[in-house]
Amino acid sequence: MALQNFTQPQYHPQPTGPSGGLLDLYSMVHSFLGMVQPNTFPADLLTRLIQRRVNFTDPAVYKEMLVYQAGFLVCLVIGLLFIILVPLVGLFFCCCRCCGHCGGSMYQKQTKNTNCKRRTLFAFLLAVSTILVAGDICAYVSNRQISQGISGGFITLNNTMDNLFMFLNSIPKEINDIIDSSSVPLKQANQSLQEIGQTLGDKIKNQIGGRVNEALDDAEHLLNVTSSVEKELRAVNETTNHLRDLQEQLSQNLTALRTDINQTLKDCGEPCKGVPMWNLEPGANLSAVPDVSHPLQLLTNLTDSNPQDTIAKARKVLADIPKKVSEQTKKVVSEGEARLRDVEQAIEDSRSNFSTLSRMGNISQSMTDVVSWASTYEPDIVTYDSYRWIAGLCLCSLVLVIIVFNMLGLLFGALGLNPREMPTKRGCLANTGGDLLMASVGFSFIFSWLLMLLVLLTFLVGGSMYTVVCRPWADGHLLQFLDTPGLFPEFNLTRLLHLKSSDVNLSSLYKNCENNAPLWSTLHLGEVIPLDEILNTSKYTGNIDAALKKINISLGSTDLLKDEQKRRLQELGSKDGLNLNFSSALKQINETVTKKDLSSAAAGLDKLAENTAINEKARSDFQLEARRLRKLQDWVNDTFLPQMHILRSSIRKLQKSVPQIPGTANATLSKIEDAQIFMKWQVQDVVKNETSAFVKTLLGLFESYIDWAKSTVSNANCC
Repeated sequence: MALQNFTQPQYHPQPTGPSGGLLDLYSMVHSFLGMVQPNTFPADLLTRLIQRRVNFTDPAVYKEMLVYQAGFLVCLVIGLLFIILVPLVGLFFCCCRCCGHCGGSMYQKQTKNTNCKRRTLFAFLLAVSTILVAGDICAYVSNRQISQGISGGFITLNNTMDNLFMFLNSIPKEINDIIDSSSVPLKQANQSLQEIGQTLGDKIKNQIGGRVNEALDDAEHLLNVTSSVEKELRAVNETTNHLRDLQEQLSQNLTALRTDINQTLKDCGEPCKGVPMWNLEPGANLSAVPDVSHPLQLLTNLTDSNPQDTIAKARKVLADIPKKVSEQTKKVVSEGEARLRDVEQAIEDSRSNFSTLSRMGNISQSMTDVVSWASTYEPDIVTYDSYRWIAGLCLCSLVLVIIVFNMLGLLFGALGLNPREMPTKRGCLANTGGDLLMASVGFSFIFSWLLMLLVLLTFLVGGSMYTVVCRPWADGHLLQFLDTPGLFPEFNLTRLLHLKSSDVNLSSLYKNCENNAPLWSTLHLGEVIPLDEILNTSKYTGNIDAALKKINISLGSTDLLKDEQKRRLQELGSKDGLNLNFSSALKQINETVTKKDLSSAAAGLDKLAENTAINEKARSDFQLEARRLRKLQDWVNDTFLPQMHILRSSIRKLQKSVPQIPGTANATLSKIEDAQIFMKWQVQDVVKNETSAFVKTLLGLFESYIDWAKSTVSNANCC
């Protein structure tokens, strides 16, 4: 029975983490944030704040909040000091330059350390500019990454929600598919009942036919042998009688020739006086061929009893077993089909027992509300982020301008410097380098506080989100916080899904889903859905069992061989039944037909006729008698020898087959008797056993389905 395996839905891909060179940047940021905020997740403080168990007039509360955010407060103070002091310092520097101080004078006193001071300041400014280049690149990248993260966050949220919807929708679908799969065993069981003639009848036929057909095959083989032996015995009988008639004619002809030749020898007189008298007689003694009339009669009696017809009827009885089974079980099959419909209805009714899984729609609705709520803020967030991106891009570009001014100022100053000339007489190139450096300083004082303001705001918001949301999510503290009893009733999965187990919470759900555990064990659904009880079809399968046990098949009785046919076989198997000895007969048949070769005798007469001493009459008689001998030899060759060959061939065949018949007949009779006893006393046991096996196989279809359904329900819907 082939039951389908379910596959996971095709979910949207999850976002990937940073890779390549950004890993070092992220690692550095995380390390810095870890140093700024080393405190653990403030679950207790947030719980009291959310549950409004905090007196905001109590200084201890503010102290606790300030202590937790001490690292960020220090960064805030540093940022504010930078924002306030840098413009003030720039203003004072500008005023100082305008008054001719702070390097505002064209002429600077030259000392022996002036060149060393210049090189030191050059190297220091070059190093600072290099650091600014690296920082500005990071600022550009971070500015872009923030925008991508914000815009991609909504896509990730939507993909995550779509994945969740697909997962939740797959749950009832898989349950329905599992229940619909019951059609497989039901269809197979119904087909087995409708084709009971083949499914049960063929097995009964094979079990009974195994022994019976073996006996019938042996009987048919024996009958084929006896038929061949009977044919050969008839040939021996007919050929022997015919040869005896021919031998009688031959004997008469030989006697007449012998008399005439001897008379001619006497009439020949003195020339033939030394020739002995001729003795022409038949050679083979056909009386040595045994009488086969008794064995032939035994075989004829067996053939006349027509055992082939009895065997054919027995085989037809075996072949008709499936048809009999089909005809005799029509009522039981109808009742079994009715019980199958009861099972089908019971399995169909079990859909309502999985209503708990349909409550997954509550989660879907809650998540839909979250997505809808987040989507309402998406345009504003994207708009404000675009402003932030533009501001960040402008400030990063200003920093880039400052860096360019620094580099050009250093380059022009180094190329335009002439130590032999007075500073008041410096060239255009050196003067341009100085102006670029002063422009760089001016831009730094004017715009650096704006960049710091942007960095400070982004750092406070992003850093706080990382330390309060992202890091606790990664280490599991946030889910533990959300699982706090009574804190967020809308996240109470036990109440939301009407579960009984108090162990089901967001933390356990996330952990089990992270390990790709099945939903059944994750939500402890076994405590809510009595799977064994729902899928318990024993009541209905018991009805099927009771209905099918009413099967009563009667195959009737049949004779493999009739009593007369058995008696004929017993006669063949008896000691004197086919007691034939053809040894002496073969010896005589192998002898020559005549004791003296007639052709040689004719040649001898021709030689006598050539003797000139004999008279003409004797010569003529000898020649005539020689021709008669040759003619008689031709007759023997044409008539006698073919019949002798037929007789010899038949006897040799009989010598091979006849000795085997008694043993084969007795063995066949024994098998027939055993098979007949088996048919009489054990057929009903075979029918009963095969019927029980058929019912067990039929019920096993449902047991396999129930086991598969339990396993599939328990292991399906992996997170």
